[in-house]
Amino acid sequence: MESTKVKKAVCLISGGLDSAVTAFVAKDSGYEIHALTFDYGQRHDREVECAKKIAEAVGAAEHKIITIDLRALGGSALTDEMIDVPDAGGEGIPPTYVPARNTIMLAYCLAWAEVVEADAIYIGVNSIDYSGYPDCRPQYIQAFQKMANLATKRAVEGNPVKIETPLIKLSKKEIIELGVKLGVPFENTWSCYRGEDKACGTCDSCTLRLRGFKDVGVEDPIEYDDKKSP
Repeated sequence: MESTKVKKAVCLISGGLDSAVTAFVAKDSGYEIHALTFDYGQRHDREVECAKKIAEAVGAAEHKIITIDLRALGGSALTDEMIDVPDAGGEGIPPTYVPARNTIMLAYCLAWAEVVEADAIYIGVNSIDYSGYPDCRPQYIQAFQKMANLATKRAVEGNPVKIETPLIKLSKKEIIELGVKLGVPFENTWSCYRGEDKACGTCDSCTLRLRGFKDVGVEDPIEYDDKKSP
């Protein structure tokens, strides 16, 4: 009798709401989860701590936390404390954009997927309720998929790794509804760009999150700074 092959997926888990829901979607799709988190020099370690809890909650077979120093490059309010994190409402791509972050992280995911023989990479990018980052768009994912098909041994041998983006065309409301359905522990997620004890409630990420929970009619379980949040 032939043994059934275990379906494996590398899941990029940042500790945020979207990546948590994405990991649970992968689990619901029957994948064994190999979680990957990056300590890339962001303003605070809250995200990484939340990522550990999400990886445990989703039953990840393993969870790697990789340190890369994007502070050395700078260019983002998330990696350079000399650049202020703005409140929501500005025009254009905000200073919280981290140059080439998804490209760097997906490259690591692709490498690990080859090592563990994973068939898919799950990433929680979204192009509807998002901050306008260029590496969250469908065109970007399509381009990375094309590159991955050219660059990997698996793909050349006829077994490419699929980049899965289940949230890319969902609103924040729809993402939260999906997370509720799948039992995502939202209390163990963190979205705020500012490195403080409580979420600020006014940065772009907090604003999108709060509006999503309000639209669903569910209370956001994390704490917000009453002095700052609306």
